[in-house]
Amino acid sequence: MNDTSTLGSAVGRAELKSSQRRKLARLSEAAVWQPIAGSWRPLYGGFYDLGVSIETHDFQTETKLDWSRSFHPESLELCLNLSGDGAISHGDKTAEFKPLTAGFYKPGKHSLRAWREAGQRHQFITIEFSSGFLREHLAASDGALHPLVEKAAQGNRAAAGLSKIHRLTADQQQLVARLMSPPVFQGARDLWYRGKILELMAEFFFERQGSDELFCDRQKRTIRERVDRVIGILRNDLIHPPGLEEIGRAVGCSPFYLSRIFSKEMGMTIPQFLRQTRMERAAELLRSGKYNVTEAALEVGYNSLSHFSTAFHATFGCCPGLYPMVPNHAGLAGK
Repeated sequence: MNDTSTLGSAVGRAELKSSQRRKLARLSEAAVWQPIAGSWRPLYGGFYDLGVSIETHDFQTETKLDWSRSFHPESLELCLNLSGDGAISHGDKTAEFKPLTAGFYKPGKHSLRAWREAGQRHQFITIEFSSGFLREHLAASDGALHPLVEKAAQGNRAAAGLSKIHRLTADQQQLVARLMSPPVFQGARDLWYRGKILELMAEFFFERQGSDELFCDRQKRTIRERVDRVIGILRNDLIHPPGLEEIGRAVGCSPFYLSRIFSKEMGMTIPQFLRQTRMERAAELLRSGKYNVTEAALEVGYNSLSHFSTAFHATFGCCPGLYPMVPNHAGLAGK
């Protein structure tokens, strides 16, 4: 056998081995979601073929789900969480994915523990990045990369870790919705998805801290932190939420300025957000079967059943008494 045929045979074996690895990875991930009907759907790309993949998940489980079994050990994964509570733990650090939040993580050699809570509707999108894809697109970055992204781009397979969890802005929520239904012709989707992947990398993978942080970045971070504090204050007491002036004092800015930045970041006013949060919580209580309509209304701060019913119908398109009996009520909750 000459050198050429030997080389061809070696390349052929390598390609076969790579193909088998891709097939096993797909089967392994499919096996995680297979018991939960309709829970997992690829949207774009392939981790081993293109170095990046986008997948959507939509399911409800009665028991706590081991989420870590779906991770690729050599990947960096970004999760855009729409609904349902999930968590990922690494050492003594835990990242909690609440509704409308995002964060990324690097599994490494099975170093992460992850789970999805029982009895909730889980909707989220994951984007998996290979080290080669990250290196190709981030090699020219000026040093502002998040340390975990930098390790992933360098091909450090053993490294594992978690980013901070960030709240999804109104613009990012709209982007997530478009990922599931691209507003372009079929032939343009490959180009469109590539552009959106780069946009997400630019939004989530860069971080400046301390004296290295630019003024404009510091200003954006301060706005996000204030809005996050408002959300935490409102969710902490749905029955007796504080007034706008009290919230403004708590976060350190005027009520007028706070209203403006909140509306810009969230795409809705503070009262609108409060009502939506109350209705989502009420829907969760009704789905549990442990609360009737009156009890659910009182739990979210409504003393008037008629006002509660009107707000609930405006949010979900049906009255609260019928909500648990609607076959696709989980789908209504996501509207």
